Amino acid sequence: MLLDVLTEFVQELRAAGIPVSLVETIDAVDALHHTELTERPAFKASLGATLVKNERHLAAFDTAFEVFFAGLRELERDGEPDFDNETSPDLREKKGGQGRGKSGGGGQGLDALRGALAEALRGSDQKMMRELAEESVERFSGMEPGRPVGGTYYLYRTLRQLGFDEMRRNLLKEAEADVPLSERLEREELGRSFEQFRSEVEAEIRRRLVADRGREAVAKTLRRPLIDDVDLMHATRDDLARMEDVIRPLTRRLAAKLAQRRRHLRRGRLDFRSTVRRSLAAGGVPLEPVFKKPHVSKPEIILLCDISGSMATFARFTLQFVYSMNSHFSKLRSFAFIDALDEVTQFFGVGVKFGEALETVTNEAGVVHLDGHSDYGRSLDQFWERYGGIVTSRSTVIIAGDARNNYRPPKAETLAAIQRVARGVFWLNPEPKTYWSTGDSVMRDYSEYCDGVFEVRTLRQLEEFVERVSAPTVGR
Repeated sequence: MLLDVLTEFVQELRAAGIPVSLVETIDAVDALHHTELTERPAFKASLGATLVKNERHLAAFDTAFEVFFAGLRELERDGEPDFDNETSPDLREKKGGQGRGKSGGGGQGLDALRGALAEALRGSDQKMMRELAEESVERFSGMEPGRPVGGTYYLYRTLRQLGFDEMRRNLLKEAEADVPLSERLEREELGRSFEQFRSEVEAEIRRRLVADRGREAVAKTLRRPLIDDVDLMHATRDDLARMEDVIRPLTRRLAAKLAQRRRHLRRGRLDFRSTVRRSLAAGGVPLEPVFKKPHVSKPEIILLCDISGSMATFARFTLQFVYSMNSHFSKLRSFAFIDALDEVTQFFGVGVKFGEALETVTNEAGVVHLDGHSDYGRSLDQFWERYGGIVTSRSTVIIAGDARNNYRPPKAETLAAIQRVARGVFWLNPEPKTYWSTGDSVMRDYSEYCDGVFEVRTLRQLEEFVERVSAPTVGR
């Protein structure tokens, strides 16, 4: 039975976007042979170590694990695992009388239940919190078989009936009477206890939902896009905050790959004539190849970013990318534009917080000329006229925007002039490719003068761009 559940679990991980190979699945099964099923943390750690390769995927793994192995909680308590979807909580209670824990079942009054919970929270009694969570869900959630209601509703209803928030305030207020150090430690411990109890309530609700609806159905309702696949144009502030932690490694990888290329280039190409000439001293045997010494320069990055209203979320993401790159490249120039262009390099200096830099760009950058609607043609002209001298054969120019020009002249010839000088010109467009060159989009006009045009709507696509732009074949 466990093997069947593990197979379904792996399928759910793949459906959530986590890559799991057949070899890794076999490794997971092998690891479980050396793991006690009664040790739930060890069981989870064994699966995580063999099936998850990226820390960004841990949240999705945790969610799937809690659904597919909800029966492990029964195993920890009773010594008998329950992976049977068809066994409902009510039937389990009839079989073993475990559904309500040791807190007295339905006969315990609300005040007594709250008092017991307060004592369990003060003492961080995890066993009692679990039993009280089961009792609370049974009494207050209002769960009914077959009812199409999400777990969040049941969680809210249970905690509200318990007066959970009021209890938190009261217990934290009690802790304020202690000496400062003791107060701080007690408040921290209470905070952990409250989160633990909330997690126990969620786990009990999830266990009952799985018993009623089945693992696959519950997992599907809880499934969320990986941060790698969140659409940048619709990302929330929380999504963008999580992306900051992902972007930093991407920029380090880009810097490392470019540095590795420079190290390889230092050796230069084979100097055939010098090799033959030197080999004459050894009877014509080319014992020691001679290489030409090239002039190796550090890469230069120039970014032009549309920060108009329709591009606000993508612009924030792109500027995060620039902000992270700033510490890895000695020559990085960044420009923001709407219907006018201004340099914003100085706002992203080392030591400046990203939030402060973004606010400064918004308030101080001269990016609006007339109506505040995107004008790529005018912005490109301004860049070439004012800053064209900084573009050299070592420069990689990256333009970030949807190329929607509000039916204004695109001035593609200006981009052609930039491409003739630059090492490479790359365009990052957050719109789906099917939208390019439709309506007021002039992507077709610009793509002719780009060394690469990339759809970058997700972190995964940004990662692919980083791989491409740092590859030896990219550029001229």
